[in-house]
Amino acid sequence: MFSEKIQIGLKNQLNRELESSQLYLSMASWVEYKHGSLEGFCNFLYDHSDEERKHMLKLIRYINKRGGYADILMEKKYFPIIDDISYDSLKELFQKLFEHEKIISKEINSLVELSLQERDYFTYNFLQWFVEEQIEEEALTKMILDKIKLVEKDKAGLYLFDRDIKNFHIKK
Repeated sequence: MFSEKIQIGLKNQLNRELESSQLYLSMASWVEYKHGSLEGFCNFLYDHSDEERKHMLKLIRYINKRGGYADILMEKKYFPIIDDISYDSLKELFQKLFEHEKIISKEINSLVELSLQERDYFTYNFLQWFVEEQIEEEALTKMILDKIKLVEKDKAGLYLFDRDIKNFHIKK
């Protein structure tokens, strides 16, 4: 069994991962609706939604393995960012996504700190995977945002980037 503080922190994180999955899903749907020909962006966002769900499952399995109960809280407070699911552009969408990933990184860092305070080295070790994942998620989202900024007014450039993003593979 592990501490109640750790369990609460991990449960909150699994709900943030659920939120992230829903956010990527809503963004994918928006891109498909507004820019249906940008299949690379659509597929990237749909695939990322699945990846975030896998992160949530990883947390559920860990909590349950340690003797906790990983209940999913479908409360409004866990889904504040999904209230605003319209965007004026791909650039705005990826800017919001980048900001969201930075929030997730901050929360992961807080969990790592909590695991050290609680002297829960099993959880500390478990969270290292999420730390590495967030480094990659922030870097990837920032890179996509930067490239969109480069080509945002150039339709041919956007077409080529959309084609390139089809080759971005999620390594999970």
